[in-house]
Amino acid sequence: MNRRIFMAVAAAGAAKFAGAEGTDVPEAIKKLRPMTDGIQPITAEERRARIDKAQRLMRENKIGAIVLEAGTSAFYFTGAHRDTPERLSFTLVIPAKGEVQAVMLKAADTMNPGNLKMRLGQDNADVFKKVAQILKESGAARVGVEERVRFAVYDGIHKEAPALEFTSADPVTAGCRMIKSPAEIALLQRANDITIEAYRAAFTTLREGMSNGELANNISAAFKALGVSGGAMAIFGKYTAFPHGSIQPQKLREGDFVLIDDGVSVEGYQSDITRTVIFGKPTDRQRQVWDLERKAQDAALAAANVGATCESVDAAARGVITKGGFGPGYKVPGLPHRTGHGIGLDGHEWTNFVKGNKTKIQPGMCFSDEPTIAIYGEFGVRLEDCLYITESGSKMFTKQSPAIDQPFG
Repeated sequence: MNRRIFMAVAAAGAAKFAGAEGTDVPEAIKKLRPMTDGIQPITAEERRARIDKAQRLMRENKIGAIVLEAGTSAFYFTGAHRDTPERLSFTLVIPAKGEVQAVMLKAADTMNPGNLKMRLGQDNADVFKKVAQILKESGAARVGVEERVRFAVYDGIHKEAPALEFTSADPVTAGCRMIKSPAEIALLQRANDITIEAYRAAFTTLREGMSNGELANNISAAFKALGVSGGAMAIFGKYTAFPHGSIQPQKLREGDFVLIDDGVSVEGYQSDITRTVIFGKPTDRQRQVWDLERKAQDAALAAANVGATCESVDAAARGVITKGGFGPGYKVPGLPHRTGHGIGLDGHEWTNFVKGNKTKIQPGMCFSDEPTIAIYGEFGVRLEDCLYITESGSKMFTKQSPAIDQPFG
């Protein structure tokens, strides 16, 4: 799932159909109640432990400091939750030894999480100078740049500190974020539980002639009733073959597949669930392909064990699909994308179930399990649940779909 594309598709569908179809909320959605009670945010102590681990990884990788902008990694370490703005307003420096510091524009409206030491810059050039000064004071000779830092920010700092060697911060940021704590697992579990309840309610609203935009609106309304904001891609019939959906207007007909995909955020932690269900009576071919997809998802789940490589999970799912007569490899009809991706504060994050990824699976890792069978011009089937790795193997956050006409376990 590419969340940005999916949300754009869902938003386009919602905007196109909202005016024509009214805003009445179905009874099944009106009955929903918030599921946000008892949510436990990440503690300051856990964030401190994350910084300690990051500093250890920096020393192991001979990195003197790392630079981050506002975003999910900065939030992960400090609780400073801001999207990256058009102009520079928040740059974080975590040294291998010493105090974490941030520089922001004097005019920026942002919060100071905890006891984070802040320096204020008059303008972008002044911010670059202050970041460079912090790096020099830290004694860093080699600096890691987080993967989402914009080039203009890197370039501005580099010009102020040309003697520094710059490298990727991935061994540090991904090295920390790939392994989830019990508190993170609990937040991911809540996000998944909420998503299933929204989907369950939305599926009761299916009717002949409804648009995919109406279904997407119903899912969004269900999320709102459950106490969160979110949306989902909804596609019907032949359009289910396109992994990222379609902006083409669609009306539900007897015998169509219905596919919905996306999720919500709880304290920043994301869910990502796909359900493909038949509307009406399935054909033998639809049933055979759906059953094959479920077997592929099962194969990935069974292969996702501690010590196995990520690419072996992709191979397990892809092998089932190939044996069923599709592919081979990434060819369509078949599975045109990776079997799964990491998930946490980002809908897609390190690391992936994909060919060539020899990363060893470890306890605490979290992934989507979403092999797809795409048959362009006909239909597609994707079943997606997210899993987490324990010492004894992989476990799903949600129950898998048991049958083509039963989207929920």
